[in-house]
Amino acid sequence: MPRAHVILDKQAVIAPVRRRTFGSFVEHLGRCVYTGIYEPGHPSANDDGFRMDVVELVRELGTRTIRYPGGNFVSGFRWEDSVGPREKRPVRRDLAWHSLESNQVGLDEFARWLGLTDSEMMVAVNLGTRGILPALDLLEYANHPSGTALSDLRVANGTPEPHNIRMWCLGNEMDGPWQTGYMTADDYGKLAARTAGAMKMADKDLELVVCGSSNSGMPTFGDWERTVLEHAYDHVDYVSCHAYYQEHDGDLGSFLASAIDMDYFIDTVVATADHVGYKKRSSKKINISFDEWNVWYQKEHEASDEVNDEWRHAPRQLEDVYSVADAVVVGNLLMTLLKHSDRVTSASLAQLVNVIAPIMTEPGGPAWRQTIFHPFSITSRLAAGEVIRAVVEAPTYATARHGEASVVDATATVDEDRAAVFLVNRELTETTQVTVDVRGLGSSRILEALTLADKDAYAKNTLTEQNRVTPHPNASATLSDGLLSIELPPVSWTAISLG
Repeated sequence: MPRAHVILDKQAVIAPVRRRTFGSFVEHLGRCVYTGIYEPGHPSANDDGFRMDVVELVRELGTRTIRYPGGNFVSGFRWEDSVGPREKRPVRRDLAWHSLESNQVGLDEFARWLGLTDSEMMVAVNLGTRGILPALDLLEYANHPSGTALSDLRVANGTPEPHNIRMWCLGNEMDGPWQTGYMTADDYGKLAARTAGAMKMADKDLELVVCGSSNSGMPTFGDWERTVLEHAYDHVDYVSCHAYYQEHDGDLGSFLASAIDMDYFIDTVVATADHVGYKKRSSKKINISFDEWNVWYQKEHEASDEVNDEWRHAPRQLEDVYSVADAVVVGNLLMTLLKHSDRVTSASLAQLVNVIAPIMTEPGGPAWRQTIFHPFSITSRLAAGEVIRAVVEAPTYATARHGEASVVDATATVDEDRAAVFLVNRELTETTQVTVDVRGLGSSRILEALTLADKDAYAKNTLTEQNRVTPHPNASATLSDGLLSIELPPVSWTAISLG
């Protein structure tokens, strides 16, 4: 049996736990909105048409910030289409996902939905096919109390109180050729700087997110961030990161070590942002909004006929069904975000419902939890106080994509009266015995120990078997004389709460 040892000390503080780390993403794509969060006529629908069974699952998931309305969708979006009387809203073509958008859910309705889920809204503005003035108009409509043309329009539309949206994304993935209106780093940096400057003239306390690279494999990665921030550094607060992972060619070992790439991505972007700050002699630090991350089987979708010559309303697109291995990777990626809480202060699991999502629905039928739902909801519930650095001593193994990887990864959080330890076992076939030295935490008892694992690493939850994979209590966990001992099954994610 492989063995690993983890040392925890509550003095080794990285940063506070950021509640915005537990964010998600709703894009007008596929069935995320229509028959996802919104389905008038469903047995659980409220007067606004929102599925309350989905609301309950979102509350259980523990999301705090929801990015909206895109995504690639935003680069062709006219926000004016989505407000006012529903019967007068136009149907538009969405070029990003080759579908039709009815605009039956818009800014005001979505804000009411957020109130049901106790989440805040992060809005993306269209800098692909629009620019400064529409962004300012949207800001006025959303946030100004009343007494101006657009704020009074919001009041007339039935929303007397301003939405008070604090976080705003300046476009989406503007480095990507797939993006409607994509640009060079120089052109985008100038537009983002001008837009950010104008928006902060309206409200100096806005938190603005400038687009970073769409992924760390982009040919302009690093240089894109440098160029954009040289223009926009003084006006923005965040630079975005986006990353999706999947298993390639049956290489499960590399897939389970995907967090190594995320770690590299974050460190590189932080170093680049700080380099620009040093050049500008600025004391300001740019943080990271990792506002798209997940497991996504992109190659399989690219090879399918999901996007075709038909123009359809809410077609089934990107509906990945997730396995145990996928959930272990998602749990490990969330652990990595926590480890970087000093600079990653906002993140969004993409997406929330049906589209590469932790929650699935069937039109007219049930809603259920995918495997990836569980590590996110448990971490959101248990992580509190401060993130502390874990020292991990464990065997390593060679991966084709990420070099040497530790068999065990760990992180922990500490609050006044409790602690939480999160562990991943990347071993493919063997149980790993782990001891965790918690004497530095002052913990004296185990409150709960939950492990997500299965004899079949590719087991999934489906419409016909919605609870095939769920976390189970780990009876091997013991705590004696400040040493926590636990057995981690192969390909598993574990959370332990200590009192």
